[in-house]
Amino acid sequence: MNEIFLDTETTGLSFKEGHKIVEIACIETKDLIATGKVFHKLINPKREIPDEAFKVHGFSKDFLSDKDTFDKVADEFLDFIKDKKIIIHNAPFDLGFLNGELNLIKKDLIDKKFVIDSLDLARNKFPGTSNSLDALCKKFNIDLSRRLKHNALLDCELLREVYINLLDAKEPKFNLSPNEVEKNIFKKNNYNKEVVNISELEVSKHKEFVKKELKKNFY
Repeated sequence: MNEIFLDTETTGLSFKEGHKIVEIACIETKDLIATGKVFHKLINPKREIPDEAFKVHGFSKDFLSDKDTFDKVADEFLDFIKDKKIIIHNAPFDLGFLNGELNLIKKDLIDKKFVIDSLDLARNKFPGTSNSLDALCKKFNIDLSRRLKHNALLDCELLREVYINLLDAKEPKFNLSPNEVEKNIFKKNNYNKEVVNISELEVSKHKEFVKKELKKNFY
C-alpha cells in the first residue's frame, strides 16, 4: 500500500465555526520514497480570511477568489487518496475540515482506519515535550529555513522527513525514478535534494526495513 502525506491550510481553527479549507496538499510515497505524484490545490473558501490566518499562510480572499471551490476538486482528491495509508500531523484537525467539507457535498468521508496520526507517534516517543511539526524538525535537524510561511505542500515534505525519523528509519536521500513532476515540485519550493546512485540490493534492504517498521508500529 502506498502512503499519502497530507496537510491543509484553513481560514481558522474549527470547521464547525464556519471556517474553510484554503489549501490541500498530498505527496504520494511508496515505502516512504516519493513517487513524484502530487495533489495540490488552492481553494476559494468564499468567505473572509481572518488576519490571524493570513499571517500564517499568506493567502488573501482576493488571491483565492479565482480558485476552485472544494466541491470542484473533491472527486480528484478522493481518487488520489483512495486505498492508501494517509499520514497527517494532528489528524483530527485536518480530518475535521476534510470530512466536514465532504459531508456538505454528500461525498464519502475519509475512513479513520486509513489514517496514521504522526502527532500520536511523536507524543509516545517524546512525552512531555512540544511535538509540533516545527519542534520535531528542530529535534531531527531538518532544515526549516525555506518555511517562511505555512505551506501545505512544503509541510507534507517536512512531515515525510519527520515521520521517517520517528520510525528511526534512514532518510532516503535519493530519487529512484526522476520525473518532471517531482523536479517541478522541488524547483517551485526551492527544495535542495541530493540525488545518490544506489544499488538494487540497497533499495531492497531499505524497503524491507521500512515495511518491518510500519508493521511494528501500526499493525
